Amino acid sequence: CTYDPATRGGSAPDGRKVKGTLHWVAADAALPAEVRLYDRLFTEENPGGGGRDFRDAINPDSLEVISDARVEPALGDARAGVAYQFERLGYFCLDAVDASPEHLVFNRTVTLRDSWAKHAKGGAK
Repeated sequence: CTYDPATRGGSAPDGRKVKGTLHWVAADAALPAEVRLYDRLFTEENPGGGGRDFRDAINPDSLEVISDARVEPALGDARAGVAYQFERLGYFCLDAVDASPEHLVFNRTVTLRDSWAKHAKGGAK
C-alpha cells in the first residue's frame, strides 16, 4: 500500500486507473458519536406465516449500538434528514430525536452490498 497525493480525486494525471482510495479519521480531530447499526427485524421472510407467532422470528441482532464511535469533524454540522455514507458500513442519518450538538447519534438507513459474501459463495468470477 502506498500513498500517492496526485491520485487524491480518484484519477491519476498520468492516466493510471486508481482502484481504491482509503479514507480515515484522525484520532485527535474525531468527534465522539453513537452509531446505531440496524439490520433485518425478522429472521425469515414471512414471520408469523403458517399460524406461527411472529415474535419467534424476531432477529435478536437487529440492532447493534456502538456508543464509543468516532466520526469526522464535518459531521458536527450534520442535519437530520440528510444521508451520509460511512465507509464500508452504509448510509446514515442524524437521529432527529436523540441527537444533540453534544451527543451525535447516527442511524444506519441502508447497508452497502457485501461483495465478500458473494465471493464466499463462489458466485463472483
